[in-house]
Amino acid sequence: MIAREPTLARLATAEQLLLEPFGLTTAHLHKALAEIRSHGVDDADLYFQATRNEGWSLEEGIVKTGSFSIEQGVGVRAVSGEKTAFAYSDDLSWDSLIDAARAVRSISGQGQAKKVKVATAKVAKSRSLYAGVDPIASLDSNAKVALLEKVERLAKAQDPRVVQVMAGLAAEHDVVLVARADGTLAADVRPLIRLSVTVIAEQNGRREMGSSGGGGRFGLAYFDDAMVQSYVDEAVQQALTNLDSRPAPAGEMVVVLGSGWPGILLHEAVGHGLEGDFNRKGSSAFAGLIGQRVAAKGVTVLDDGTIADRRGSLNVDDEGNASQRNVLIEDGILRGYIQDAMNARLMGVKPTGNGRRESYAHTPMPRMTNTYMLAGDKHPDEIVASIKKGLYATNFGGGQVDITSGKFVFSASQAFWVENGKIQYPVKGATLVGNGPDALKRVSMIGNDMRLDTGVGTCGKEGQSVPVGVGQPTLRIEGLTVGGTA
Repeated sequence: MIAREPTLARLATAEQLLLEPFGLTTAHLHKALAEIRSHGVDDADLYFQATRNEGWSLEEGIVKTGSFSIEQGVGVRAVSGEKTAFAYSDDLSWDSLIDAARAVRSISGQGQAKKVKVATAKVAKSRSLYAGVDPIASLDSNAKVALLEKVERLAKAQDPRVVQVMAGLAAEHDVVLVARADGTLAADVRPLIRLSVTVIAEQNGRREMGSSGGGGRFGLAYFDDAMVQSYVDEAVQQALTNLDSRPAPAGEMVVVLGSGWPGILLHEAVGHGLEGDFNRKGSSAFAGLIGQRVAAKGVTVLDDGTIADRRGSLNVDDEGNASQRNVLIEDGILRGYIQDAMNARLMGVKPTGNGRRESYAHTPMPRMTNTYMLAGDKHPDEIVASIKKGLYATNFGGGQVDITSGKFVFSASQAFWVENGKIQYPVKGATLVGNGPDALKRVSMIGNDMRLDTGVGTCGKEGQSVPVGVGQPTLRIEGLTVGGTA
């Protein structure tokens, strides 16, 4: 049997699932787009999607909930200048599609419609970063329940102080089809899985929590014994370490951020400020600074949607553009922004493969994929040893960022007080307060241990959530403000 080229195979899968059962063909899609273009809009697209989600959760020793959902529909968009008209429907019939097309075409405001030639169909370039597997079908229900029960069993066996274990397993199979006004067709088949572990430990009436987990774009077989054990080990260790934590000191001090998930601070405090819409509107602290120094030498920040199997990676974005490896900051100099199609057109640049939407019922906007900082040349032990008095933060919880000013507030879920290069004790209640662009300029040491997170990130923007990845090496930052409890 001759294997079909992956891009064409994904397109065939999408057509079989999203068009054929409803009597649609690609000719119908081009006809609907021609109807929109007849009113002189700048751009238009159709976004078909079918998503199956499954989730299981364990608490108090039993699997308490299991859920399964199916969603499908189409979003129809017309863009004229900065204006967007959008309609969506869960009815994939031709009547519904053409009604939506006629509803959005009026945005151009150019009066009388004119006949336009139906665009010539062409298949968009795409990548092959993950297999189009159905992760929901990769394990049966009994095996999924057994996996969660194993998590609890392993966690409680590690230490008698572990009094409660919560675990969650999620799997998603997402098929999308994009048709653009210029005749371009693109499709993707996106698997996504995640296993989360939360542990509560108790000692002398005091309770503390630890969490871990991971996932990516593959089947559930990824969660083998070794992987599950690593998640459990990390969650238990965090909880037990926090049992010995003391109140965090407060004030301006040297802060060292650990590698991996602490890149969430980079994502929030810097990444959002580099999204094209905020910069086109002049509302970002980075607006108008292309070619200027915005960070210390050695700081190189990328947004890269092309890393195989990663949670934030995409074969094509939600506008049909192939994902890219975008250098945003190079050796401290701002090189570019993250762009979707509309903002790229209005700013006179090319899209960067970052047009993303939560579902067919949402419009796309510039969003991050996997955002991280490249490694430097310092050993992480050397960086910690350089601290005379300061904080070493290795894990983070929630935070808030003001895009316009760049100011951020982040809570460390695991951190340590360091004196004379030695870790003294874990601390609790440490909050980092600062300004994203200013913090980048205060980076004084960059570790050689760049690490991506384990695959747990979800990014929210304007009410839409999408899966993302973050990462960074160990970093020393001078003079950050720490809000503590001591």
